[in-house]
Amino acid sequence: MDRLPKGELITEADSPNGTYTLKAYLCNGGAATSYAVLGELNYNAEEKEPKNIYWNYKESTAKIVWLDNDTVIINGHELDVLNERYDFRREY
Repeated sequence: MDRLPKGELITEADSPNGTYTLKAYLCNGGAATSYAVLGELNYNAEEKEPKNIYWNYKESTAKIVWLDNDTVIINGHELDVLNERYDFRREY
């Protein structure tokens, strides 16, 4: 997931305590493929590189809801931002 295209920023949301910012990007795969949404976790309190935690195909919007300081829901997918990722390619 670290080599995914970044795309255009469509929304972002800070965790309740401000430790993280989740940025959602719309990625255009070109004429032959549909749009996809990439969710990038940014660390506001630490000097760490952002990490991709969400990748879903056939989406063009992102609804981000923080449940607590470490748990976020992105388009209905609940993730512990420290330990989990969602990648549609891994869903069977």
